[in-house]
Amino acid sequence: MTALYVVSDVHGHLDDLRRVLSEAGLVDGDGGWAGADAELWLLGDMVDRGPDGIGVVRLMRALQERAPDRVHVLMGNHEALAVAMHRFPHGRVADSWLINGGRPEDQEALTDEEVRWLAELPAMGRVGDYLLAHSDITSYQRWGSSVAAVNDAVRAQLADPTSEHEHWDVWARLTGRYAFLGRDGAAHASQMLTTYGGDCLVHGHSIIGSLLQVPSERVDRPIMYAGGQVIAIDGGRYDGGPLLLVRLD
Repeated sequence: MTALYVVSDVHGHLDDLRRVLSEAGLVDGDGGWAGADAELWLLGDMVDRGPDGIGVVRLMRALQERAPDRVHVLMGNHEALAVAMHRFPHGRVADSWLINGGRPEDQEALTDEEVRWLAELPAMGRVGDYLLAHSDITSYQRWGSSVAAVNDAVRAQLADPTSEHEHWDVWARLTGRYAFLGRDGAAHASQMLTTYGGDCLVHGHSIIGSLLQVPSERVDRPIMYAGGQVIAIDGGRYDGGPLLLVRLD
């Protein structure tokens, strides 16, 4: 069976990402792909809050170029915001970027080619029984009723570099959270899995500490919730927690 790894919400902590990938045998000493037939998915939020978001972007692009069938990156709300900030560096976009940990050095270093790559990232993925997404939301369903339809719709919204409204909509929608908590959480998760397939939805975005209502320093593993239908993997690295690389199989 192919080993399936997921990581999310690196938020510029490049050294931590290199360390966990190296410890799992997925990268070599030079940072090149060494995972053989393993599969790696980064579930978004490479940038903002931490010290080297552009370094994380460039590492993941390089790994993907070397192993395009093995390395995958999803769009998080911070990728959508980074693209919007690059194209519309003013008004509500700039205000949200600053409030949400925007790093000027990341924006200044981004090339037009890197912005295009970010804008074309898929929003969802499916591997076997696992449905992979950045955000713990149900509003992916407003983009379409299949993984491919969602990804096409998000790319279409970010394809027009002159439409601030479309960029803002992607950012705002992906910023929602907590759809799978509470009395209706399991039903919402079941609806998502029925729509897109899979037996288990895996997400980042909402840090595990906030889901458990504990400090991030006390987090040391992913959690399963919503009646066993959802796995949260964001350890809250920017909040003092760990960067979790999780082997799903």
